[in-house]
Amino acid sequence: MDARVALLHLWTALVLLTAKLKWIDATEVYTNTWAVQINGGAEEADRIAREHGFINHGNVFGDYYHFRHHAVEKRAVSGHSGMHIRLQKEPQVLWAEQQVVKKRTKRDIYEDPTDPDFPKQWYLTTPSHQDLNTKIAWAQGYTGKGVVVTILDDGIEKDHPDLISNY
Repeated sequence: MDARVALLHLWTALVLLTAKLKWIDATEVYTNTWAVQINGGAEEADRIAREHGFINHGNVFGDYYHFRHHAVEKRAVSGHSGMHIRLQKEPQVLWAEQQVVKKRTKRDIYEDPTDPDFPKQWYLTTPSHQDLNTKIAWAQGYTGKGVVVTILDDGIEKDHPDLISNY
């Protein structure tokens, strides 16, 4: 009976841990970097960064700069509002935002052909991938232009209505 209770406790812990990981995965993860818009040029950006303990990683574009703070956690589930408020109090800082981790997702660049009969050609692409790899070939730029296909079949039905006049 003790083994069953221990197994039940272990199972409960696993379920709770899985639920917590899913919750953390769904929340934003803040980094120790900020995007900052500063009026006054690179010298002013360097001064503000130095004064507040940031490292200025340089100009991104226009008057936007990339700051990193060594004393802020590299990854955290909550933003560092104290550092953010101090930056915002600077008169030359027009805008600041603590950066969050963005999840990357692979995108498929393939688009179905514009041929109106393509959906009827089920054998060219199937969900079970038992197809002719046409999507891969088309993505590589192969079109079939200039290709001649010959089918040799020695089992021709010479009496078939489609063939009888040409046989």
